[in-house]
Amino acid sequence: MTVSASESVIRFILDGAVVSVSHIDPSLTLLQYLRETLYRSGTKEGCAEGDCGACTVVLGELVDGRVSLRSVNACIQFVAMLHGKVLFTVESLKPKHDSELHPVQQAMVDCHGSQCGFCTSGFVMSLFALFKSSVNPDRSQINDALSGNLCRCTGYKPIIDAAQEMFAIETNQPRNWLTQAALNEPQPIDDFEKALIDQLEAIRPVKMLQLEHSEKQYFAPLDLQSLTKLIRDKPDATLIAGNTDVGLWVNKQLRDLPEVISLSLVEDLKKIDITDSDITIGAAVSLSDAFAALVKYYPELKELFRRFASQPVRNAGTLVGNVANGSPIGDSMPILIALQSELILRKADSQRIVALDQFYLGYQQKDCQPGEFIEAIRIPLNTKHYRLASYKVSKRYDQDISAVCAAFVIGLDEDGTIFHCRVAYGGMAATPARARNTGKVLLGSKWNEKNLALAMATLAEDFSPLSDVRASSDYRLKVAQNLLTRFYLETQPGQSGAVSQVNRLNDLPGLRHE
Repeated sequence: MTVSASESVIRFILDGAVVSVSHIDPSLTLLQYLRETLYRSGTKEGCAEGDCGACTVVLGELVDGRVSLRSVNACIQFVAMLHGKVLFTVESLKPKHDSELHPVQQAMVDCHGSQCGFCTSGFVMSLFALFKSSVNPDRSQINDALSGNLCRCTGYKPIIDAAQEMFAIETNQPRNWLTQAALNEPQPIDDFEKALIDQLEAIRPVKMLQLEHSEKQYFAPLDLQSLTKLIRDKPDATLIAGNTDVGLWVNKQLRDLPEVISLSLVEDLKKIDITDSDITIGAAVSLSDAFAALVKYYPELKELFRRFASQPVRNAGTLVGNVANGSPIGDSMPILIALQSELILRKADSQRIVALDQFYLGYQQKDCQPGEFIEAIRIPLNTKHYRLASYKVSKRYDQDISAVCAAFVIGLDEDGTIFHCRVAYGGMAATPARARNTGKVLLGSKWNEKNLALAMATLAEDFSPLSDVRASSDYRLKVAQNLLTRFYLETQPGQSGAVSQVNRLNDLPGLRHE
């Protein structure tokens, strides 16, 4: 594959038909396209930054021979990112016979899940994605599916009732064909999914997508060789994968993007490779898939990953993209630093390995050379004898920016001596960073209250946090110290440290729908 082997037409499936789009602004958002070109006004603009969920749609693509459907925010997706996929909007749920509503819509009507109606289409599409991927979900799963949708009117209970009710409604419409597959129980492919598979196979990209419009260029290569050549030739181009951050540059900062290179179609970057010693996650692997893989080996991180943004953002964004962004309040970086993760950087045909805790040089400054990009992140798995935890402190449980995010990994001898210690924080400095002095105080010491007190005092030497709208400097330092205390208490002999014992909002049986 070479840069010259390209096509200039975006193709996707909508309501059973192939839609071809050309000669458009490469940074045109899917939301704008739906409302202003296709006149599908059911998809609403609320925040234009992926927070409110009023613009939620569902995208589908082929994964291991089956159709995988996921909710995403249309306001921060470029139209070009539809290439080779299937799109569902709220209008797509309209049945052939006007007398029959989709079960999701019928449940919303029956449970009075809509008042003013502005947010309703977004909720319907999030519920549609849940309907296609679950059977009788519990309250926790429903809350997670709706975490990216905000409503000012209903108080959410009627919508949650509708989420439970929709599975009981009799219908002739296609149901959740992926559920049994997700449970490792084979299920035949029905006619609806088969038709989608055939259509997606027919429009599967075989050439690099290259768009040009008003001195703007957009490239979506299919292989690593073409990608590296593009980045070498266009070192100033903006790289995107899920676009959950760059989309805000366009919507909120009104920035022009002269050259954009998308990583999302490069198959080599969509892989998760697992060995006995580590897990390597490619740059185009979604946050949802990356977190699902990591939680299998580090179940202690379930709550942190569940609270990372919303489900539509996790479905679109990537773990490597979050790391590459380098935000000082990025929630994934502290635990990745504490776990001694490494970045695989690529420039042309050569690779370079950089420890994540050495990658950030200052605010928005990284150890990344011109023409170099993050190909993957490698996370060690040989920590079975360690204790670890990561905590997020924010004003809301769901979909909120951290005031402080803390991560701890320690190894204890039988006599309670610390033989391994790594402590990292977000929100405490210009970058996510290790508490190096604190780690030195603890390493080789007994894990007791005396040394805990020394470590807490040493945190003030490691960090001088700023005050902002989320928290004051004094508050951040106190929280950082208290989280270290919490980790100490949860790692004492006889303490299970189960999140459900200390957090009333996380998966308690009383909140589950049985």
